[in-house]
Amino acid sequence: MALAVPAVHDAHRHLGVLPAYPFYGGPPVNPDITARATIDELRADLDAEGTELAVAIPNYGVPDASASFALNELCLEAAQKDARIRAGIWASPRPQDAEMTATAVALAAEPEVRVIKISFLLGGRASDPDCRPQLDAIFDAAREHGRVVHVHTSPGAASDIDEVGELVERYADDVKLHLVHLGGGMSGHIKLIGSRFFDWIAAGKQVYTDTSWAIGFAPRWLAAEIERRGVGHDRVLFASDEPWGDRTGELARMAEAMGDGELGRLTLAGNAEALYA
Repeated sequence: MALAVPAVHDAHRHLGVLPAYPFYGGPPVNPDITARATIDELRADLDAEGTELAVAIPNYGVPDASASFALNELCLEAAQKDARIRAGIWASPRPQDAEMTATAVALAAEPEVRVIKISFLLGGRASDPDCRPQLDAIFDAAREHGRVVHVHTSPGAASDIDEVGELVERYADDVKLHLVHLGGGMSGHIKLIGSRFFDWIAAGKQVYTDTSWAIGFAPRWLAAEIERRGVGHDRVLFASDEPWGDRTGELARMAEAMGDGELGRLTLAGNAEALYA
């Protein structure tokens, strides 16, 4: 059952079914059991949830990046068929994906596209010179067409905020950059909420985040810091990250942390409406 809140906009969820994969040396599995293969299935979910606006991004996670690139047209078609849906397109910083990325970023010109999604989970680093041409092309397209770049964050390795922060410093003066998952874990939460997120805002960086995957204390602390500092209320969005996230739990945690006043309204709906509607 959907949580009773005035309006909910989902700034980051996925569409498409991936092939089974033997993660971590086990048998081939599909852990994302609520993944949706069709536009009609996604629309039925939005109906059941009462979600008024959603950004649909290609599903990803298996090492074959072409599986995610293949879903770009599906996400675009979903946005063309349903006024509640905005499209995200998948791109890659890896040099071996340069040709597919060039094809993908050309779709940023389509009016239904709002987001270009990248991740370093499948390889590459923000600081890797071999990734720089692809990153420049991705952010150039976002700048030209007014799109938001979403980047996965998680502790350690190439997705750590220490590494991903290079993208903020390099591109976020004139491109909106959404740090998905608030750093993705304990170290990322503390680095971002403790200083960096607010320091970047103060420096004029166009940086955004969401609380999907966040450890329990983080949304509460983030809300408290926004209230204490008086900034950041327009930079936090609700994201379910379905089928990898848990919409019911994510929504309950954010609604509880942000409260039922103006901050709650902005984070659950208003900020996403300003970016994507």
